[in-house]
Amino acid sequence: MFSVFRNAWKVKDLRMKLFYMLFVLLIVRLGTHVPVPGVSMDKFGLNGNEEMSLFMLMTGGSIGSIFAMGIGPYITSSIIMQLLTVAIPKLEQLKKEGEEGRKKINQATRVVAVALALLQGAGQIYTIKGAGMFVNPGWFVYITALVAMVTGTIFIMWLGEKLTECGIGNGSSFIIFANIIAGLPAGVERLYLYATTGDFAGAMAWIVIALILCVFVFIVGFVILVQDGERRIPVQYSKKMAGRTVFGGQSSFIPIKVNIAGVMSIIFAISLLQFPQTIQNMFGVTWLSEVVTILDIQHPIGAIIYIVLIFCFTFFYTSFAFNPIEVAENMKKSGGFIPGIRPGKPTSEFIQGVVDRISLIGACFYAIIAIIPVAMGWVFSGFNVGFGGTTLLIVTGVALEIVKQLESQLLMRHYKGFLS
Repeated sequence: MFSVFRNAWKVKDLRMKLFYMLFVLLIVRLGTHVPVPGVSMDKFGLNGNEEMSLFMLMTGGSIGSIFAMGIGPYITSSIIMQLLTVAIPKLEQLKKEGEEGRKKINQATRVVAVALALLQGAGQIYTIKGAGMFVNPGWFVYITALVAMVTGTIFIMWLGEKLTECGIGNGSSFIIFANIIAGLPAGVERLYLYATTGDFAGAMAWIVIALILCVFVFIVGFVILVQDGERRIPVQYSKKMAGRTVFGGQSSFIPIKVNIAGVMSIIFAISLLQFPQTIQNMFGVTWLSEVVTILDIQHPIGAIIYIVLIFCFTFFYTSFAFNPIEVAENMKKSGGFIPGIRPGKPTSEFIQGVVDRISLIGACFYAIIAIIPVAMGWVFSGFNVGFGGTTLLIVTGVALEIVKQLESQLLMRHYKGFLS
């Protein structure tokens, strides 16, 4: 990995892209320290508790900043549009129209993201108001703060698209990656304070630190192992005669990745579990407090519901992301077939069976990754490092994407050196 970065740094074009990426990420990090108009500087960035949720890590962890919502509304909008593309025939037709259709879908995604930012920003303004962070409370101040937060989200959305165009890989993923990494020093500090002043302070302090670090190293290694895991279904193409020339006859395969759903299943599960708490914070519904307590993933019942939701959403998202019927039809049109399986419906049923088994393995993988930090909180009472399995999935996935993008671009520029 380090050799890839070293070789990329020697290429001027890639070096400029890396500089551009670092510059954009610096702007994003600086924006998380700029408070919205009307917020008291003395209370700026106060989280209300020491626990940082997945949302706080993804947005940088600064409540009341102009970038407080981060890229979150755009990510949610992208997920919604992906699901609607499958459910609405007109959107599905736009997707098949190529570049023009993709531009229209992207424009609709931006509009939905702005609408979500308005709703989410209103909720955050209500939370900031309840925390007494405004200097001169009033409707004009609230509206000004909301406009500033929505504008900040739109600006980050634009920066993410610029990163995608001029940088290396997906710009939105890099912004989330930077915000998560920014919270790492605070997590390490909390880990050190827990080990030195908590229940295991003293002689056991460094043993506890080493044990926890080993667990996280195991999680990262496990993520890397499964991230590239795939099931390859062999495909044989029949030979065709065109005059005196024979075409086809080659062998190929259909790669089905273990993590088709990615982290979306975990994000969906967390969003559903946190929905009652969001309603309680926005509207002050007191009777939801018991429900919120039970649905907390640190609660045994909440943890069980969390795992069940991960399994459900893994199969749900996979059904949208991968269509075995369409794959079987495309194979039949191009003269391809799976050895031992008849073309048409038997092929789609066979592929569906493979996808279901792979999805089950992926769901088990996501559940293990998501529940290990929770279990560590049970074993080490009061333990909270500030990030968990989901953030490790995101960080590891983005890091692997950076390396693969650099390797592919280096290969295009120096393919002779790689093949010699």
